[in-house]
Amino acid sequence: MGFPVQRPRRLRTTPALRRLVAETDVRPRHLVLPMFVREGAAEPTPIASMPGVVQHTRDSLRKAAVEAVQRGVGGIMLFGVPATHDAVGSGATDPDGILNVALRDLRAELGDDTVLMSDLCLDEFTDHGHCGVLDEQGRVDNDATLEVYARMGVAQAEAGAHVVGPSGMMDGQIGVIREALDEAGHTDTGILAYTAKYTSAFYGPFRDAVESQLKGDRKTYQQDGANLRESLRELALDLEEGADMVMVKPGLPYLDVLRTIADTADVPVAAYQVSGEYAMIEAAAANGWLERERTILESLTSFRRAGADFVLTYWAAEAAQWL
Repeated sequence: MGFPVQRPRRLRTTPALRRLVAETDVRPRHLVLPMFVREGAAEPTPIASMPGVVQHTRDSLRKAAVEAVQRGVGGIMLFGVPATHDAVGSGATDPDGILNVALRDLRAELGDDTVLMSDLCLDEFTDHGHCGVLDEQGRVDNDATLEVYARMGVAQAEAGAHVVGPSGMMDGQIGVIREALDEAGHTDTGILAYTAKYTSAFYGPFRDAVESQLKGDRKTYQQDGANLRESLRELALDLEEGADMVMVKPGLPYLDVLRTIADTADVPVAAYQVSGEYAMIEAAAANGWLERERTILESLTSFRRAGADFVLTYWAAEAAQWL
């Protein structure tokens, strides 16, 4: 039976009806706020390529985190910006390094009121900007990096992280970190695996945010944007090694990957709406080319519709107010 009996528009006639039959929703609990804290900062420092986002001081970080949690966000992902860098990223494992100190600050302030996540990667801490330590030929040494990741994971757990987020795309990283956490007695600390982290042009503004020292590129360890099946291999390995949650990064350019992983994984799945996605929408809105709030919410809905259980987004605290 076709037209005129079949009229799909009947279910779109009023806001209440549209709300009743909506297949996908976005709530504050679905959003995780990435935050940056800068060592030695006297005041919050705006990030030029990410309007509205700052490198926090320890004090402003605490205040902004409390406000975000009061708005109902599901979690916070913390990144550290150290004052000094070296070849092996020593600040990452130092209990008094900025990331670990800030984790202790937030855990003391928030307790278990939110899910406190920490970035487990060396790129913010090394003087070459790569996600691992380098060998004599200047290549990222996978296995030597794993040893540092293990210590870094334990340091972050001891500082108060509920969940660590290994983002370096080293082979075997989840298993090594899981073993180190368990041996140190942190069996309740979760691991959010950056399972499909693609080498992407959309990370540009993030490198400003963490003052990246990167020389070259990360194509030898981050995933090739042309590949989908490869992400399923990464997923199988991460799950076998003990990942509690998995992530696709970036988000919008890889919704097909997100959908495929969400249909396959038996653990929660996240998407990261990265800095370049944020910057594009902010720039277009500032020029009057897009309606800012509608565009942001539409983009967040797309992640949920594609299968994300939660979304890391720099708009988390602001969008939580709208929702």
